Amino acid sequence: MTSIAKPKIVHHGLKRNALGLTVRDYEGGMSTLCAGCGHDSITAAIVQAFFELDIPPHGVAKMSGIGCSSKTPAYFLSASHGFNSVHGRMPSIATGANAANRELFLLGVSGDGDSLSIGLGQFMHALRRNLDMLYIIENNGVYGLTKGQFSASADLGSKAKRGEVNKQPPIDPAQIALALGGTFVARSFSGDKDQLVPLIKAGVRHRGFALIDVLSPCVTFNDHEDSTKSYAHAREFNHRAIHADFVPQASPIKAAYDAGEVFPVELHDGSRVLLRKLAHDYNATNRGAAIEYLRARQRAGELVTGLLYIDESEPDLHGVNGTTTTPLNRVPFEALCPGPEALAALQKRFR
Repeated sequence: MTSIAKPKIVHHGLKRNALGLTVRDYEGGMSTLCAGCGHDSITAAIVQAFFELDIPPHGVAKMSGIGCSSKTPAYFLSASHGFNSVHGRMPSIATGANAANRELFLLGVSGDGDSLSIGLGQFMHALRRNLDMLYIIENNGVYGLTKGQFSASADLGSKAKRGEVNKQPPIDPAQIALALGGTFVARSFSGDKDQLVPLIKAGVRHRGFALIDVLSPCVTFNDHEDSTKSYAHAREFNHRAIHADFVPQASPIKAAYDAGEVFPVELHDGSRVLLRKLAHDYNATNRGAAIEYLRARQRAGELVTGLLYIDESEPDLHGVNGTTTTPLNRVPFEALCPGPEALAALQKRFR
C-alpha cells in the first residue's frame, strides 16, 4: 500500500506517550480519499487509540482486502507490518499471521463489500473461530471503487446515485456476529470520535475477535443529482479520452451526543440517519437481549451505537487448539519439522 509521503515535522510541544512517541509517529501517508470521507475520520481515531494505548507501531500488523476502506491502512501506523490481500480474503491472511506470531496486535480494516459480499464466508469463519484481532468494517453502503452500486449493507428502500431504489434487505454485520457467537460486537459512527476511540482501544485489548461496524458516509456515491449536470448524466453522454473526475469539497460529519440519546445525523446527500447511543445501564453481556434490542431499534429506524455485546470467557483460536505460547517464528526448525517419521505417525492416526 502506497500513498503520498507526509512531511515528518514534529512540534516540540506535542504530547508524548509512555514510549516517548508523539501522535505523529502513529500516522501514515497523506490520504488520497475524497475530501470529507468518513474513512479519514476512522483513520484519525485509529491513530489516536494506538497512541493512547502506548503500543509500539512495529508491534502491530494491519491487514486489508480491496475497496476504499482497504486503502486506509496506508494512512496510519507507517512503521507497522502490513498486508493488502485480494478481495474478501483478508481474514485468511490474518489467521496465518496470528498463528505465526501471536504477540502482534492484529488490526483488520475492511468494507461492507469486502466483508459482506465476496468475503462474507471468510469473515464468518474468522468470527466463529474467535480469531484474536480487531476487525473494523468501514460501512458506507456502496461500492465506491466501482462507481456506487448498492452494497450488501444498503438499507431497504434507499436510493443510489442514479435514482434506483434498493429492494434487497441489508446484511447487518452486528447481528451476524451476535448470532455466530461473537465475543466483542460494537457499532459506531465515523464522526463520533469520542465514542469511536474508546471502542477501538477496547477492541485492541479484547482477547478474541472484536468487531466494530462503523457507519462511514461516502461523500461521492451516496449523492445523486437528477439533472443533465449530474455525474450520472455526464458519464452516460460524455466521450472520455482519459479518466478524470471532479469531487466537490465536503466537510467531515461530526456528532456528539450523550448515552441513551437518539441523535439525527444529516448525511452529505441530504438523507438522515438516527443514531442511538447505548444507555449507561445497558447490559452488554446478554446475547439474546442484544439481538432483540438491535431488531427493535432497527424497526424504529435507529442505528444503535456502542459496545453491543462482549464475552470474555470464551477461549480464542489458540486456546481452543492448545497451541504453544511461543510464536511459530521462534520455534526451532527441528520442532516445526520433526521429520518423515513423525509425519508417518501423524498420518497413521487418520487411516
